[in-house]
Amino acid sequence: MPGAGKSTVGVILAKHLSKAFVDTDLLIQNRHHQTLQEILDQHGYLTLREFEEREILRLHVHNAVIATGGSAIYSERAMTHLKANGAIVYLKLGAAELLKRINNFETRGIAMAKGQSFLELYREREILYHQHGQIIIECAGKNHEQVVADIVDQTAGLAG
Repeated sequence: MPGAGKSTVGVILAKHLSKAFVDTDLLIQNRHHQTLQEILDQHGYLTLREFEEREILRLHVHNAVIATGGSAIYSERAMTHLKANGAIVYLKLGAAELLKRINNFETRGIAMAKGQSFLELYREREILYHQHGQIIIECAGKNHEQVVADIVDQTAGLAG
């Protein structure tokens, strides 16, 4: 979910494991020369989801940590592609804590339907995160380094 710390934790994890780091949000912005919010404003949330799926399907990296946007979870093809080369890690945090962390809803670029509340989005996605998450990391009350340590502990011995 937005605010869970995917990008921040991803960078720290990549450094810890001596791996490359890829952020699909940045790939989308670079390819389209727009912020995620500009894409949403001009094309809508379904187009942003499409762009995310395309970027993930273009990825052919090895020895890398990939941070996807939260809406990547809607694409079965993207999830299958990511699982082929590694483990899907779900950074789990409650809706109330996520709301405390997000203070820029108007510019954040969150792919959600008009009129949909954050809580509705959370409930909708949480089901998918549990369905696809091969490793679930409880993030409540932990700093980024503790989350990274939990990921390292739970992925020890996994290839990818």
